[in-house]
Amino acid sequence: MFYRTDDNAHGMRHDPFKAIVAPRPIGWIGTKGRDCSLNLSPYSFFNIVSDEPKLVMFSSSGRKDSLRNVEETGVFTASLVSRDLADKMNASSASVEYGVNEFELAGLTPAMGQIVDAPYVEEAYTALECRLTEVIQPKGIDGGLSTSFMVFGEVVGIHIREDIIRNGRVDMSLAAPIGRMGYRDYADAGLGMFELTRPK
Repeated sequence: MFYRTDDNAHGMRHDPFKAIVAPRPIGWIGTKGRDCSLNLSPYSFFNIVSDEPKLVMFSSSGRKDSLRNVEETGVFTASLVSRDLADKMNASSASVEYGVNEFELAGLTPAMGQIVDAPYVEEAYTALECRLTEVIQPKGIDGGLSTSFMVFGEVVGIHIREDIIRNGRVDMSLAAPIGRMGYRDYADAGLGMFELTRPK
């Protein structure tokens, strides 16, 4: 099949676009508001975008609480979602009023960053502490603005639990990160992993 995205006439029950670009890493974004309220939300539009400097990005569909807090404070964290935390991640995705603490809602422990004033998930195997570098509202080919906001942050601190370090490497088969597939589906990387050496 083929369909044009300007009319989106794919004839399916759900738009397949996000199912095709998968699996997507989940950025479990922790922020703190000016009012000192804590916020935790999972974003499947998330990824590393640069190694020098170390930059990550998450994209907010609309102006959500995480975006508000990052714009107010200039900092955020990104915790790894492992298979054993999937249900708690899902609980933290609930649409709630501003100021509701999703850490409490999901039964998680907030730990404050050592460099940035933002919370991360203490139970997570890894977490990144980030300082905001820019927020971009991208444009389409017609010049119209997207309804999404891309939030870029430089990683200034990294937390790794000792129990996933093996032979001087982070063993992601132990961390078992999950990825967002399409619809309601997730991929469990812990079910099987292999290495490929990049060709020269």
